Amino acid sequence: MTGPSGIVSVIHPRGFFLFNPSPPSPVEQELDTIQRDALTEIEGLSGESALEEFRVRYLGKKGRLTVAGAGMKDLSAEQRPLVGKKLNEVRVAITSALESRQEALVAARDAEVVTGIDPTLPGTPSFVGTRHPVSQILDRAIRTLRRLGFALAQGPEIETEWHCFDALNTPADHPARNESDTFYFEDGRLLRTHTSSVQIRTMETTPPPVRIIAPGSAFRRDEIDATHLSAFNQIEGLYVAETVTLADLKGTLEYFLKATFGDSTDVRFRPHFFPFTEPSFEVDLSMNGKWIEIAGCGMVDPAVFEAVSKVRGDDAFHPDKVTGFAFGLGLDRLAMIQWGITDIRHLIENDARFLRQFA
Repeated sequence: MTGPSGIVSVIHPRGFFLFNPSPPSPVEQELDTIQRDALTEIEGLSGESALEEFRVRYLGKKGRLTVAGAGMKDLSAEQRPLVGKKLNEVRVAITSALESRQEALVAARDAEVVTGIDPTLPGTPSFVGTRHPVSQILDRAIRTLRRLGFALAQGPEIETEWHCFDALNTPADHPARNESDTFYFEDGRLLRTHTSSVQIRTMETTPPPVRIIAPGSAFRRDEIDATHLSAFNQIEGLYVAETVTLADLKGTLEYFLKATFGDSTDVRFRPHFFPFTEPSFEVDLSMNGKWIEIAGCGMVDPAVFEAVSKVRGDDAFHPDKVTGFAFGLGLDRLAMIQWGITDIRHLIENDARFLRQFA
């Protein structure tokens, strides 16, 4: 018990002991002052900047609490544990009060944001997104052709002249190789003008039989108008084996086009010329009584097999051993026919009003 003079008495089995408790050290007194000042000041803080300034001033590396704690080095060994404990208690008290004040300010700000909002009003409708029409037609094409045994193949969009032209039996004076038609780089490489280059790269590394489709972007220096883009989308097909015939090509494309546009779709093949196929054909569809060009195709020219064999260093693709067919379709054109799109530029303008109808 404590008497009026501040003397503390302790009852002990052997009698009473009286002693004077040691007065608080200057560090302890300073800690009490810091805690009192801090807790009082926190109540008046408003705003994130004020909270951060307070934290630095009291708890930072040069803050009041840190400076006060540095005075422990002058204390005796008996005082240090007591003062260290108090230092931690003060730090916890200030930190907790600071966090509580910060949570209160956030709650007040959130409440202010929704002030005046009627929660019973209907919400703003959101529109459900969908895949781009070209992506939709691509997915359908891949699913259809995979049912016929075609595997997916890919290749680089920046190509060499050999893969894009030479290996495909395209002579040096062909118009497609002119700089006015093709995007060339200074090192002689180019943006591929068709995805047929993937066919060459596949045959370089894979022995027959080969049955692949190669979707992807192609690039040409075309004037952009209602039917042309300088960057467009294609899907190529290649089938090479021992006894591939023109009947296989015709059956494959007729099945694919009827699966895409309906069983009543009329398909016709017109003789044409491509450097890398012989014989070659253009493929047309009859839509509303009008024939529309849709694809190019043909039997792989023996010169293409010879070029591949020379690079491979074997006779796996020798024209006496294998035959094959190839075809190429424009995915943008397929999408335009599928949905009656009259201007190809709609496919690249990203107009939500146009794209929303495909959801």
